[in-house]
Amino acid sequence: MSKLRFKVVEEAFHKKPVDVPSPNQRPSEYFAKYVFNREKMFKYLSSKVYNKLVDVIDNGAALDRSIANEVANGMKKWAVELGVTHYTHWFQPLTEGTAEKHDAFVEHDGKGGMLEEFSGKLLVQQESDGSSFPNGGIRNTFEARGYSAWDPSSPVFIVDDTLCIPTIFIAYTGEALDYKAPLLRSLQAVNKAALDVMQYFDSSVKKIITYLGWEQEYFLVDEGLYAARPDLLLTGRTLMGHEASKNQQLEDHYFGAIPARVAAFMKDLEIQSLELGIPVKTRHNEVAPNQFELAPIYEECNLAVDHNMLVMSLMRKIARNHGFRVLLHEKPFKGINGSGKHNNWSLGTDNGTLLMAPGKTSEDNLRFITFVVNSLMAVYHHNGLLKASIMSATNAHRLGAHEAPPAIISSFLGSHLSRVLDHLEESTENDLSSLDGKQALHLDIPQIPELFIDNTDRNRTSPFAFTGNRFEFRAPGSEANCASAMIVLNSAMAEQLTTFKKDVDEMIAKGETKVSAIIAVLRRYVKECKPIRFDGNGYSEEWKQEAQRRGLDCETSCPVIFDNYLKPESINMFESTGVMTRKELEARNEVKWEMYTKKIQIEARVLGDLVMNHVVPVAISYQGRLIDNAYKMKSLFSEEEAHALSAENLTLIKEIAQHTAFIKEHVDKMIEARKVANRITNIRSRAIAYHDNIAPMLEEIREHIDQLELIVDDQMWTLPKYRELLFIR
Repeated sequence: MSKLRFKVVEEAFHKKPVDVPSPNQRPSEYFAKYVFNREKMFKYLSSKVYNKLVDVIDNGAALDRSIANEVANGMKKWAVELGVTHYTHWFQPLTEGTAEKHDAFVEHDGKGGMLEEFSGKLLVQQESDGSSFPNGGIRNTFEARGYSAWDPSSPVFIVDDTLCIPTIFIAYTGEALDYKAPLLRSLQAVNKAALDVMQYFDSSVKKIITYLGWEQEYFLVDEGLYAARPDLLLTGRTLMGHEASKNQQLEDHYFGAIPARVAAFMKDLEIQSLELGIPVKTRHNEVAPNQFELAPIYEECNLAVDHNMLVMSLMRKIARNHGFRVLLHEKPFKGINGSGKHNNWSLGTDNGTLLMAPGKTSEDNLRFITFVVNSLMAVYHHNGLLKASIMSATNAHRLGAHEAPPAIISSFLGSHLSRVLDHLEESTENDLSSLDGKQALHLDIPQIPELFIDNTDRNRTSPFAFTGNRFEFRAPGSEANCASAMIVLNSAMAEQLTTFKKDVDEMIAKGETKVSAIIAVLRRYVKECKPIRFDGNGYSEEWKQEAQRRGLDCETSCPVIFDNYLKPESINMFESTGVMTRKELEARNEVKWEMYTKKIQIEARVLGDLVMNHVVPVAISYQGRLIDNAYKMKSLFSEEEAHALSAENLTLIKEIAQHTAFIKEHVDKMIEARKVANRITNIRSRAIAYHDNIAPMLEEIREHIDQLELIVDDQMWTLPKYRELLFIR
């Protein structure tokens, strides 16, 4: 091992963990300590303003700007008592991260001094530079104005000395430049559509709530080793590195004892998360070495998305306090599991009913089947769009490999629920002839009353699996914003439920009873969406061929997959539900193609630099030693003896020459390919060129680098290897 690498590895492995504070109170006592929740609202606001604000949060009432000043004063008083000096509008631009600009609570007092001030105007709205964030051409560089606007449904919170106000972010011309604005629109759309359908089953329901429970997978690496790997530092993944002799093949890391240093990090993360109102519950070792998972109790979708973005930010900060760096890239290490972010999605009512959970009566179970089948229809009609919502340059490395779901969207229901739907599909019209509204509890679907939660196995290869009372969308990537997938899923569900209501009402208008109309429409839907149901092995070649025959989207090119956003049926869905306009969709696709190109471009540049500054010089230096040894052997032994004794060295010399020649030649080709691609003016075509011509070169060059890593003297190799990166000491 080189002296430089040895020093880095030694320091990383012997770094002492940072002490984590142990609170004297139970978690329930300090939960949401730094959140302006209802308890704080009630304390710092008048009852009149409190009631108005709660009405905005619970019922979507319009925000009365007349109460903004008192709300702002209450927030400021609470925050100042906790040592806060600044405030910021916290939003989620199209960068997969968050953004914030901090302003102090200060204004001139007119007497040569300063006073602390935070008005309702500053709470509700702020102006930001709209051109410096990804906008897909909506805004010119000289048209900089954008606005952030307060989202009262997500509570204000404190981080360090700053009051953070969750907001949407829109252009001066009104188009959304973030994830939150269309997410809120999609939640409103699915609430309206699902509420209309729920009137068939329970007219007392006034609101439909979309729930999300995310499961965040991540890797930890020692900070010193991370700093010694420029590829990790600049791209989030290792662009080279031969797999370690031992990785995950013994299956000994999954659910294993959590290393002490990692446990200290997790404890610190949990404490700070709970203080910020994030209901974290589960932590464990994941399958790959150095891979872990954090999961909260499910929450309302908008709040869950905000909390996930906040957790990822906390992870990055807290990891450094413990001598780690957190890796949220979907595939930081080749040859082992990547990291996903499973999105557990469901719908519920304001009276506590989960719409995708079986009930105790036949009527409850008809409601259950109604929402499950409509979910399947939504996924079936927009399976390509759902895939586009989770696709990225980084997630493309993960999908279809090492337990990650394949890049074909299908749904697993399990044998029991599948039998129920098959029975519904095969039953005859005569089965319904004696039914009327009063016989709703005696449907001729005998399996329905027998449904139970969690009475089905799990399928890890299914991208969209039913898991008892919800669907688990397993395809989103670790570093992605959950909102991207939720926007599409909610919009598709809203459109589908609207269609279902129309179809049922048409049959009722023709004289059918409510129950018979619902069952007849569901039977038709079950037949129509059957291609999306698949309970087998999603990795098999047979499934890929079968999925093609079923008409499912089997495209694998990331830039081409993004085309699904601009298909007529997608534009119609987004516009009819009021979630996004054609202009917004076109702009977002521009951002997606541009982001894809830039990420591959950066990886190619980093790999080229590493090759010329680390790999090739070290390989040639070691080759020189071997050549020198071969010449010395000739001076000591006869030609025949020297040849025999140095045969292995000669073989290595030749192998090194072949590998370095290939690497140098293909790095030059990659540079030329980038120049050609960069001259392409159409952003979609440029992204496709990077996908087709440049991304494959990265893997070709890597193969030869990894072979050199096995050949070159370990003492000379400058970059930390997988066996050092993947095992925390």
